[in-house]
Amino acid sequence: MPVLDATATAQLKAYLGNLRRPIELVATLDDGPKSAEMRGLLEEIAAQSDKVTARFDGADERTPSFAIRADEGRAQAVFAGMPMGHEFTSLILALLHVGGHPPKEDAELLDLVRGLEGPLHFETFFSLTCQNCPDVVQALNIMAALNPNITHVAIDGALFKDEVERRQIMAVPTVFLNGQPFGSGRMDLSQIVAKLDTNASARAAEKIAGKDAFDVLVVGGGPAGAAAAIYAARKGIRTGVVAERFGGQVLDTMGIENFISVQHTEGPKLAAQLENHVKEYDVDVMNLQKAVALIPASEDGLHEIKLENGASLKTKTLILSTGARWRQMGVPGEAEYRNKGVAYCPHCDGPLFKGKRTAVIGGGNSGVEAAIDLAGIVAHVTLIEFDSQLRADAVLQDKLRSLPNVTIVTSALTTEVLGDGAKVTALVYKDRSTDELHTVELEGIFVQIGLVPNTEWLKGAIELSARGEIEVDARGATSIPGVFGAGDVTTVPYKQIIIAMGEGSKAALSAFDHLIRHS
Repeated sequence: MPVLDATATAQLKAYLGNLRRPIELVATLDDGPKSAEMRGLLEEIAAQSDKVTARFDGADERTPSFAIRADEGRAQAVFAGMPMGHEFTSLILALLHVGGHPPKEDAELLDLVRGLEGPLHFETFFSLTCQNCPDVVQALNIMAALNPNITHVAIDGALFKDEVERRQIMAVPTVFLNGQPFGSGRMDLSQIVAKLDTNASARAAEKIAGKDAFDVLVVGGGPAGAAAAIYAARKGIRTGVVAERFGGQVLDTMGIENFISVQHTEGPKLAAQLENHVKEYDVDVMNLQKAVALIPASEDGLHEIKLENGASLKTKTLILSTGARWRQMGVPGEAEYRNKGVAYCPHCDGPLFKGKRTAVIGGGNSGVEAAIDLAGIVAHVTLIEFDSQLRADAVLQDKLRSLPNVTIVTSALTTEVLGDGAKVTALVYKDRSTDELHTVELEGIFVQIGLVPNTEWLKGAIELSARGEIEVDARGATSIPGVFGAGDVTTVPYKQIIIAMGEGSKAALSAFDHLIRHS
């Protein structure tokens, strides 16, 4: 039975037409069903191009696995496990890049990759349901394809459970470099190179410091920031975007089904579309740059944004769209055991807790959806809600209550995360009705309790609400003339992607109007 359906096979054949040099697939297999499935996949791939051959005499340390090799092995990518689901795109790109097709990345960045000294051996643990993993896998595969000093193996954590347990991996993606922890969570190629290249920050600061003042500077690259940049650039004015990570919180979102006119999409896909749309215009995008201070305009009429790397940017008008982040519980043990049992993405990390006991903190839509998803994977889910009743939609509550391996606890305050030094072993909560403390033995805790605006760096410079959100009026104007706010970071109610986009567009139009009236 074919591994790929007719549509996937046709797409694969078309992509392989872009190969510039022969590649070979070298598999390490045994007699198990996963090996049989992998053999079938590789045979189907080889059948689609005369530039691809498949061998089954590999001797990799992990079984099943396969390497994609070219140029006498100097360019390669390795997959331990079946790269399907979210990782099927990673497979196609690895075939193309090892086969000589150029990656769609900045030429200067690719030159930095080629110049990295080694040996650098990367290992990435992923899950097939993780929407953040492909970015990491694809970036490291590009590096291995371009630089013979770099090797990379992408490992399906659900398939190699013993290794996951031995190396105490409790979150994906998790990356090791030469056997030592390198990073966890979503990273793109520029972020990985920046971690390896210690001079990258200084070079970026020098480049930014030489920029002229902008007409509109957008701080933040999420939906609000992207929309603001597009609307401003279409007015023909000098527009810049400075973002800590382009795409923002959308990158951590799994399924999106309420973006009007688009029945279904996923966060990373939407984030890539936003970035590509912005790049169609004359917008100066400065990614991986964190704003740390706002200095309102003085005599020169220019607002100043100071960056973490020491550089500064000046602008006539400013749009603040720095978004929000997951709210943490703020209890003892949470920070210590983050990525060691305390997690914030059930889609990414849920498969690592298969057959184990877990808890979800939060009874809103996100929390209940997380509990429902986890219940199909783990042994048991305890949902803990601070309020006296769940706040999720009725249809979600009905589904949750129908599941046999779920316990719902309301009027409960989580007070502590317990562990053995290496991983989570339990959590403690207080019954708010009786003040009695209860301990729940478990291996994983998924926190789903809302958002916190990214405004710590703005305190004292601009008017904020009691919740830390930027106070804005109907036009997006803040307490500082010429400074506007948009998206989840503001007091505008209902934190939704489509609302953030509208607010970003409105802020850009307001900034343009301000420029006309005050130029």
